[in-house]
Amino acid sequence: KVSRRLFPIISPQTFIVRYCFSETPSVKPMKNLFQSISSGQNLGFPKFDRTGCPIPKNLCDYKLIFFSDISLKLIMVKRKSGLPDPRLQGELRGRLRLLENDSREVMAVFSELSARLLSIHSDQDLIVVTFKTFEEIWKFLTYHSLGFINHCMENLLLDQSFWLCSQEENEAKQEEAGIEVCINEESLNLMYRGLLIQEGTFFVLCPDNLIRETTAADMEMKVYQENRRVTEDISGGSLGDDLTLLAKPSYYQINVSAKPYYAATGSSQAMISYASAVPEEISFQSGDKIEIIGYFIECLEWFVGRHMLTGQIGFVKTSHVKPDTSGTEQQNLDFLDEEERTFFAKERNVVEEDLVHLVKQTSNTEVCTVYRIGKDRFCSLRDGFSPPYACVVPITPHSSNQQTCALAEEPHFCMQQDEEDQGSGVFESLLLFLNSEEYEVHFKNLYDFSFPFLNTTFYGYTGEEELVNYFGLVREAAKKANLPWALTRLCFLLGRLSIRKLKFSQARVYFEEALGAIRGGFSDLYLVVALYTNLTVIYLKQKNKEKCAHIFDKVTSLLMGIPNYICSTDMESDILRYALKRTVLSQSKHAEARACFLLAKHYTKLKQYEEALPFLERLQLLNNDLDLQKSSLSADCYFKLGESYSQKCLPHIVLSCIKVASSQGSYTLMDSLRSIDLVTKNAPKLHRLRKAGQMFPSQIAPYLRQALFSAFTNEQQKLCSTICLSLSELYSHHRLYGEAIVYMEKVLHFNTSAHAGETINHLVSLAWLYILHRQNTVALAILNTIIDSSLSSPPQLGVIYNMTAIALKRTNNTKQAAVSYYKALHISEEADMVHNRAVVLANFGNLCLHLAANCLAEHYYVKAVKLFSGLPSLDCGHNFTQVLLQLGCCYANGTHKKRGRFYYEWALLVAMETNHLESQLQAVQLLCQFYTTVVPDEAQCVIYNEYQLSLARKMSDKVLEGQILETISQLYLSLGTERAYRSALEYTKRSLGIFIDLQKKEREAYAWLQAGKIYYILRQNELVDLYIQVAQDVALCNGDPNLGVELFEAAGDIFFNGTWEREKAVSFYRDRALPLAIKTGNKKAELRLCNKLVQLLLNLQDYEDSLEYAQVSLTLSVNLGNQLNERIAYHRLATIHHRLGQCELAEHFYLKALSLCSSPLEFDEETMYYVKVYLILGDIIFYDLKDPFDAAGYYHLALAAAMDLGNKKAQLKIYTRLAIIYHNFLMDREMSLFFYQRARTFATELNVRRINLAPDQYYKNATWVPVKNVM
Repeated sequence: KVSRRLFPIISPQTFIVRYCFSETPSVKPMKNLFQSISSGQNLGFPKFDRTGCPIPKNLCDYKLIFFSDISLKLIMVKRKSGLPDPRLQGELRGRLRLLENDSREVMAVFSELSARLLSIHSDQDLIVVTFKTFEEIWKFLTYHSLGFINHCMENLLLDQSFWLCSQEENEAKQEEAGIEVCINEESLNLMYRGLLIQEGTFFVLCPDNLIRETTAADMEMKVYQENRRVTEDISGGSLGDDLTLLAKPSYYQINVSAKPYYAATGSSQAMISYASAVPEEISFQSGDKIEIIGYFIECLEWFVGRHMLTGQIGFVKTSHVKPDTSGTEQQNLDFLDEEERTFFAKERNVVEEDLVHLVKQTSNTEVCTVYRIGKDRFCSLRDGFSPPYACVVPITPHSSNQQTCALAEEPHFCMQQDEEDQGSGVFESLLLFLNSEEYEVHFKNLYDFSFPFLNTTFYGYTGEEELVNYFGLVREAAKKANLPWALTRLCFLLGRLSIRKLKFSQARVYFEEALGAIRGGFSDLYLVVALYTNLTVIYLKQKNKEKCAHIFDKVTSLLMGIPNYICSTDMESDILRYALKRTVLSQSKHAEARACFLLAKHYTKLKQYEEALPFLERLQLLNNDLDLQKSSLSADCYFKLGESYSQKCLPHIVLSCIKVASSQGSYTLMDSLRSIDLVTKNAPKLHRLRKAGQMFPSQIAPYLRQALFSAFTNEQQKLCSTICLSLSELYSHHRLYGEAIVYMEKVLHFNTSAHAGETINHLVSLAWLYILHRQNTVALAILNTIIDSSLSSPPQLGVIYNMTAIALKRTNNTKQAAVSYYKALHISEEADMVHNRAVVLANFGNLCLHLAANCLAEHYYVKAVKLFSGLPSLDCGHNFTQVLLQLGCCYANGTHKKRGRFYYEWALLVAMETNHLESQLQAVQLLCQFYTTVVPDEAQCVIYNEYQLSLARKMSDKVLEGQILETISQLYLSLGTERAYRSALEYTKRSLGIFIDLQKKEREAYAWLQAGKIYYILRQNELVDLYIQVAQDVALCNGDPNLGVELFEAAGDIFFNGTWEREKAVSFYRDRALPLAIKTGNKKAELRLCNKLVQLLLNLQDYEDSLEYAQVSLTLSVNLGNQLNERIAYHRLATIHHRLGQCELAEHFYLKALSLCSSPLEFDEETMYYVKVYLILGDIIFYDLKDPFDAAGYYHLALAAAMDLGNKKAQLKIYTRLAIIYHNFLMDREMSLFFYQRARTFATELNVRRINLAPDQYYKNATWVPVKNVM
């Protein structure tokens, strides 16, 4: 059975060894070093022989099951209990639904996470991703193990309010929640292995502790055995070949221990006696005590020790001693020296005083220096306290952050050019400086890989060749004077300068001479490390395997064991990578963590951050595996990772990294400030904040609160006031004024020692927050107290008077408000503060509008606009925009409507210049309203609505986007062309998709219906019924019967108001909408439906059915007390009875309808109704009932109404009828002649040529009077 000890794929303890033995170099160091060893059992090996070796067989004969994609299940859980939260899960599902159709944001996030988005299934809360290469899945697994996936999803799917909730609020509501991402780890495991196999060669760890190399194509095996010794295997090659240097590439001898190795510090005891043959090694007897210098790492062959009796320092074999067991476990945890931990501090070396100074400079005082504009009357401007300066700023370098560890001044040496003086002791000072047996801080410039000594320690030379000649002379002097340490350092410098010129053989000679000169001395450990490292690099470059074999393991132990050594060559990373392989195979996590740290530090020193990042990630995984989350090292490592991700422009991962760091047990105030620094740099990339004077996003709120809770010292307590001020401004920006007030009150509590001016500023800010929170009385009390104190400066007093006036106006105390505005205006004029003067004038305009003094308001607005137009838009853009919009509203609602449009457009241009999205949205909405109601223009309306649509997308407001799409659809529909109809259909479908995503069932149903209506207009019959049916289903699924009534009625209206298939409306009205209306008791809807049915059935000439609904309509009208509908019902009943030949009933109901008319008549339409009804009654009596006398009475009444109305056509018709009656039936020739003459007069005026008075025509050809629609 194959051991899985080295193959826990998903866990943070993942051992990744692939390419540890690769013979080809790779540009991806972490991929080369950290890759999981696949177990043979899971790769299809059927069985093993006695030795544990698999029976050779082609892997292709076995069916390997691998997954092509991975599903991520997103669950909203309560952090305390870990239980799902159904309410929040529904909100999460809604957000996923929105992203399902527009997945660009999701793709961006998973691109950072090195995954490829395939699909989103919102109904199952799933996101499906895949990976194409092994590197992609390896990175994703790293991020998953580091805990970044959950927080990336939170930043993607949760809105800003999620971060603003404080921990106390969450605990009170018992709703502290977050997203938990669940991944099928078995599927991920199999996919991981499948991609590993596709890469080619992979390795298998067997139970006999041998690593076997194989491929999926064939079973060629390379066996790596125990007891590896580099001295036997080094053949050739280069360091770039991963230090293989093998004579027989088919066999490595590597010790894969059955038990993990450990690292230790302190002391050890010799287990055997050892007699050294070389000066750099220690001789000792069994039982001797040997102090461990640096670190004892068991998996390495050597360590540096000091013999306790003799004091000799040198190399000791790890196998010859046994470290003291007491405290070893604790020592194992401290695998980094205290000085080495400074690597995790910010590269800019920002100290605490600088951070405090920076944060103190961020408090915003604009509210106390710049006047505020009061709320507008016409434009629906939202109150907002949006200071243009941030509450916190990114950390920047400070001049005090300079290295001060060197107390003495750096020594400098001038090159002596006079050859006659070369032997006269001119080298004495340099030789004395270089011959120090111990390490001195000034030597760092000599050892460092970047050759700083060329520009600092030595001067007076024209070229490096001259410096080399000078060093050669000094070297000879050191030999003559027998100064070994000076000779060693000079040879080291000459060797480094030879490497710089690629003279490797010459460099080797110098380095070997240097090692011989110190005769095994270790008093300057940093020099020893530098010598051994540079000499090893030369041997490897020259493929000198014999000499390399003698020192390679020793230099490895020096680099791994000596803390904080000085990096002297850019190629020492290859030696460290070899050490890393040894630690991985030995399963020594502490040693592996140290190797990762040294590699990360080395690459960072070389500014190769891309190469350093994988080692930092692995180091943090090992920290988690070693349960070091509560140590400062873990938080520091996360911050270092965050800085690296920030350089790679991975904002989602940066924010996730900071979030995980904040959960570490050792989180301090400085950590909170570092978090704020990283958030402020990366969150704008995440949310694309485009507002002028933008605030930082709400993600900084948790870190500001943590900073507040982490302040313990007196100095830190002084910072609490600034932190509370920042939190107050942040909550105010997001319009959470109650929370902002709480923190502003804390500012006053913490800032007890502040001077009077600063306290007044805070009180003014508090008063403004109360005004925004609509607590004007409290605000006035604070402001009046400040005024009475007489401690305010003139600029502060102007701000206070302006703010007082705003509060007074809101309490309807307009007279006092005007007085305060005047005082504020006077102060601003004296101080020549143009911006403040413009604001006060605008506020005067608001006050005049409040008093309905529109002309005076326009006057003040115009003066304010003149002042604003002379200021830079970026300084006053938001206020200028609001004033322009207010002035535009005044003109648009008055007589100068075109001026209103002009100021709206000006406001839009200013808002666009300042890139203020909310102001742009306000301006474009007013322009849309202007072209809709004030000066209707469909084309301009479409243009501005299209721009409004783009703004809604930028602001990620899906609700607004859906509404605008509906509006644009209606605009195109009103144009009445086929092309416009098709455009309307496109916009309707887009809005439909949004309403489906938002789960707005009512809006969705109407969108389906609107699409059906457009298809009806386009006469695409096959789609009309389909869309209407879907609309009905959505309405019924909503469970709201009133919505069902409205929708069925609207569906019927499509056919009722159309020109074809009008009979289809009957089934929607009668069979679907009306029963629901009766069931729900909606009498108004029932009445409306009955009226439509009566009209429709009349038009379809179905008089019997229409009579039933006309009677119901009459009953409902009477019950509801709706007199107009009652009159209509009587009229329709009269019409129906007339059509049915029931003339007496028709006459009765017409008279009832007339009796309900208002008296006296108010409108011409009412008079015309009298004319028509009396004319109809006269025709019924005359033609149907054959009663000329009564008919003449109705005609006279109709004539009186027509004469009152002045309707000539009606009078012509009536005079003609009366002339016929009096001439042929009543036998009154005089009256007949009168009516005939009057009829001829109107006929002449109306250009009617002939009037026929023969009665037979009317009796023989009498037809039913057309029924007019009086609705």
